[in-house]
Amino acid sequence: MTSYDLYTKTPPGRLFFMVAVPGAISMAASSLWGLFDGIFVGQFLGDTAFAALNLAFPFVMINFSLADLVGVGASVPISISLGRGDQRSANNYFTCSCILIVLTSLLMGVVMYLGAPTLMQLVGAEGELAQLGVTYVRVYALCSPFTTIIFAVDNFLRISGQIKGSMALNIAMSLLILALEFLFFQVLNFGIAGSALGVSLGMMLCSAVAFVPFAQGKLVLRFCKPQFSWDMLRRIVVNGTPNFLNTTAERLTGILMNGALMMLGGTMAVNIYGVLTYAGFILLQLLYGTCDALQPAIGYNWGANQPRRVWTILRYCLSSSAILCLAGTAVMLLAPKPIITLFLTHPDAETLEYACFALRLFSLTYLTRWIGFALQSFFLAIEKPLFATLVSLGNAMVVPLVLMAALWPLGLTGLWLNSPLTSAIIAVLALVLLDRLRRSVAKEPNAPASEQTA
Repeated sequence: MTSYDLYTKTPPGRLFFMVAVPGAISMAASSLWGLFDGIFVGQFLGDTAFAALNLAFPFVMINFSLADLVGVGASVPISISLGRGDQRSANNYFTCSCILIVLTSLLMGVVMYLGAPTLMQLVGAEGELAQLGVTYVRVYALCSPFTTIIFAVDNFLRISGQIKGSMALNIAMSLLILALEFLFFQVLNFGIAGSALGVSLGMMLCSAVAFVPFAQGKLVLRFCKPQFSWDMLRRIVVNGTPNFLNTTAERLTGILMNGALMMLGGTMAVNIYGVLTYAGFILLQLLYGTCDALQPAIGYNWGANQPRRVWTILRYCLSSSAILCLAGTAVMLLAPKPIITLFLTHPDAETLEYACFALRLFSLTYLTRWIGFALQSFFLAIEKPLFATLVSLGNAMVVPLVLMAALWPLGLTGLWLNSPLTSAIIAVLALVLLDRLRRSVAKEPNAPASEQTA
């Protein structure tokens, strides 16, 4: 079955189980490295190293987000081009995006390496805490040109119909990173540098393997002589900006949140916030895997002018996202202590009880998080970057910062409530934008779906 037939002719229900379920498993597997990272650092190196990891990780993710901007930004026009039968344009987007990712990652690696001490100062880290954070950032910076492309190649595999190949890649990457981190922690005693090095080496090796079928010309996307143009660059940036802004703004908000936590509760508060982040990490990756795996299907059908299939696929995406989030909320509400002790080594009774209180408040985020998350992915898949940007930027920065100021009198409790309230507000915004889009499409029933504007 060709990728075109897979996405445009397979019955939507069957397509969901063929694409979204492996996609969710794939992203859950790929996210295990982040989970193991937090567990290993917390258990083997202690609370100071775990706090340094939480202070430094947002800067690492901002670097990854630049590569994601290009990878996601190219994936949308690639899917739509393939849906229209324009193979030449799809190959050019694929080739040019790979070149752009390597170049931007090289530049960002230099900036991060040189700026690491300043970055730690910005979040209020001093002494050993700052030194550990600088080491962590600099290892990632040195490896940046060879690691960040892993997320883009995963998208390209799914676009090419290699759903099982994408899943195998992510499972292999997490297992490899787990083995490398254990080696660097337990055998070689590399400390926090071993955490960053293990992840980076795992990503590098898996990226190299993933590009082999593309280089051999065995998949629908093939390397070609790159033809850059301002229109192509504009389209990549416009389509990639929502994801980029979401990740970058979210991390910037996290940096500001860490600063507030240091002011209100010190290292203990930063560690609790780190636990909350990791608690939702696997759930968000399952959610991301489901929605991201369906993006090519939506893009293909939008490009092929099959709007009825597009709306049906969206319903599957929303339903599955709701189930995942409600299940995640239940787990956090019912079993907070086992989650917390995965990351905090021997917390005292008072800290443990307060962390449980924070996690229960935080878990309410996922009662509504699925709405904004799934609809942002949908808007992006059909090239509605303005709608996607409004949702992503609102969720990642605008609403959280407004709420941070409004809830400041509540102290730490206000910070724990920030995420649930943000999620509810963004859900309302996303539903309003979806209604506007449907009304717009209904007014132009004879126009090609891919040409209708919101």
